[in-house]
Amino acid sequence: MSTMSEWIEAVCKELGLELSDPGATTSTVLDLTADVAHGVARPAAPVTAYLVGLAAGRTADPEATTSAMAGLLGERAKSWKPAEPE
Repeated sequence: MSTMSEWIEAVCKELGLELSDPGATTSTVLDLTADVAHGVARPAAPVTAYLVGLAAGRTADPEATTSAMAGLLGERAKSWKPAEPE
């Protein structure tokens, strides 16, 4: 087991979470944060992941919602153009 997998398992246990596929969830979040870090700004990546987690946690199927939101926001981040200063 990798250090990352061990960490995710320990965090889930500590938070009382059960992920059906921890590897897939980890990949989804890492892909999202990479897209945001490269397309928007590095500090936006962890904040975006946190916001997706908050929103997904309010739904009946957090894992499916996380995947859907990550896909949507990842694509948006890839084409992100900040507003022009006034």
